[in-house]
Amino acid sequence: MKNSSTILVVDDTPINLTLISGILKNKYRIKVATNGEKALSILNNTKQKPDLILLDIMMPDMDGYELCSKIKRSELSSIPVIFLTSLTKPEEEEKGLSVGAVDYIHKPISPPILLARVATHLKLKEATDFLKIQNTILEKMVKERTLELSESQQATIVAMGALAECRDPETGNHLRRTQHYIRQLAEELSKLPDYNEYLTEEWVDVLFKSAPLHDIGKVGVPDSVLLKSGKLNANEFETMKEHTVFGKNAIYEAQKQMHTTNSFLLMSEQIAESHHEWWDGTGYPNGLSGTDIPLSARLMAIADVYDAMVSTRIYKPPFSHEDAVQIIKENSGTQFDPELVETFLKISDKFYDIKKKFSDSY
Repeated sequence: MKNSSTILVVDDTPINLTLISGILKNKYRIKVATNGEKALSILNNTKQKPDLILLDIMMPDMDGYELCSKIKRSELSSIPVIFLTSLTKPEEEEKGLSVGAVDYIHKPISPPILLARVATHLKLKEATDFLKIQNTILEKMVKERTLELSESQQATIVAMGALAECRDPETGNHLRRTQHYIRQLAEELSKLPDYNEYLTEEWVDVLFKSAPLHDIGKVGVPDSVLLKSGKLNANEFETMKEHTVFGKNAIYEAQKQMHTTNSFLLMSEQIAESHHEWWDGTGYPNGLSGTDIPLSARLMAIADVYDAMVSTRIYKPPFSHEDAVQIIKENSGTQFDPELVETFLKISDKFYDIKKKFSDSY
């Protein structure tokens, strides 16, 4: 009974083709080619590729070495090649193996040896193909699991951020908008020579995921301050400023539970603590200035302030997009990093589009 394997026999001598086909035909499907070009034509133009190739070396125009090399440099490289030849010198056999052959059978052909070698290499190929399929399945499962974990992580992050935001019903889609603002700003900034190596796709992705935790410390601010409809007095403002420290400490405690450094938690901590620092050093909580303020926090400062200005708050009506852009421009070099402001001005229309896409409903 024939199995399902197909063998391509390549030899320029008809009697050899007849002999080899006769030995194998009762067990396998056989295809034959009398030269290298015909063999390549069969390999490239048939949907059902052979499972193994038996290849003569001494052929005109294109010898077996050249044909084997071409096969191994192509998408057909996984097909095992066995040389059938009367060449018996060790260096010739070494050359055959070096161009990619898996075995070397000397002529005159011994039917039992041919059958045994063919069966062995077909089993090896079957095992290899099975492992490739299993690896593909495993890779797919890993990707799906990684995606699932990433989505779960993101959902948890947003839920944690919402703990702070839900105490202030007017903020609505603030978390989602600031995520997209900050991504747009970082991606545009990454085009500049001083940033393109640092602001990798991975870094921007961590930034995007960290953004919702920027105000998580608000859970520690009393409602009398957080929800006050009028301007905060000096004492109330000092209380409000503590949300940056509350947020930083909460995330730091989470980091202490990790056995390795976690880039997401590190960036979340930076943003929570420092997004109210000012470029000129007059911000809070630590009075940092210039590039001593983490880049993630400098980016968040623009995203957070823009959204606060164009959104309705219990203490104010929304500003127009144009007014918000102008105020950020006027505060370049004082509240905001001048280079980031220049980047923001280039893409401010994208901020407006995000504001419209994730608008609040009241």
